[in-house]
Amino acid sequence: MAERWVHSLSFFLVMVALHRADAAVPAMFILGDSIADVGTNSLLPFSFIRADFPYNGIDFPSSQPTGRFSNGFNIVDFIANLTDFQISPPPFLSLVNSQSSMDEQFPKGVSFASGGSGLLDETGKYFGVIPLGQQIQQFATVQSNLTAAIGSEETEKLLSKSLFLISSGSNDIISRFPIIGGLTNEDFIERLSDAYDNHIKGQSLFKLGARKFAIVGVPAIGCCPMSRLSDDNDNCNKEMNEYARDFQATLTALLQKLRSEYEEMKYSLGNVYEITTDIIDDPPAFNFKDVKSACCGTGRLNATFPCLQPIATVCSNRDDHLFWDLVHPTQHAAQLAAQTLYSGPPSLVFPINFSQLVEDD
Repeated sequence: MAERWVHSLSFFLVMVALHRADAAVPAMFILGDSIADVGTNSLLPFSFIRADFPYNGIDFPSSQPTGRFSNGFNIVDFIANLTDFQISPPPFLSLVNSQSSMDEQFPKGVSFASGGSGLLDETGKYFGVIPLGQQIQQFATVQSNLTAAIGSEETEKLLSKSLFLISSGSNDIISRFPIIGGLTNEDFIERLSDAYDNHIKGQSLFKLGARKFAIVGVPAIGCCPMSRLSDDNDNCNKEMNEYARDFQATLTALLQKLRSEYEEMKYSLGNVYEITTDIIDDPPAFNFKDVKSACCGTGRLNATFPCLQPIATVCSNRDDHLFWDLVHPTQHAAQLAAQTLYSGPPSLVFPINFSQLVEDD
């Protein structure tokens, strides 16, 4: 499986390189969790989920922490670059105190993503983060400002061509462990699906003008270093992975249903669960040597304490690691995932890849 899609990916990347043109989307709007957070939580004074401390950012051009949960760039940075933006859009909260900054940046896109957040409002509630529902309310502010600045017709045109990237769901599932009660597994997944449905069409991004949705699915979160600690032999947490896999299937069905209801809606869904399990099953095929332990942390699997200087140790061979810290990928892994989402085959990104979504008028 791994060899097959590596060859397919190489072919797709060559085709993208041959057909690159000016940016096909005028703006990118980013919503979701820590996979996509480029500094939102660093601007939240009471957030416990943050990455504005070393060793985070050690491989960023400045070698300083940026609020990204990574040793360098994250997946959104690479997708933005592939979409012909120099870098991913800045956090919404970094702009709101300056009208000139809002006027300049809003037409190009902003990021609302907040580490630790989820589809459900209660996910991360006690950690001072911004759930997806509130992120959409922030986007409503952007939409209102754009309408006031350029008019409703131009705003509608701008947003209909813009890319809306969403990465959410992992923290909802992680928060369900180790205490599981009340809802059955099936009911819980259905609740997440209903929340996604509401965020896209009910609350809603679609009503506010979004038409192009680039969806990052939930990875094999049962295989991250933190989850492996639940097993004496450091194996993946199978039950947590079952949730992630079931949610991927449910989300696939939901997006197909929404597409049938809204002709103008276009989407691409990345099967990040499959991408991560392919890597874990055959690390050498993807130039990884360690897919179990964190590069930065302490204790067993370097996952018993966060990546916090000076307590943590940090590996020197960061590109060899799949995981940067307890749960997040390294810059190298994020780049591979972004390239796959952007140009990968239908088995990994469905029904079209992010590149085809970007170019679809």
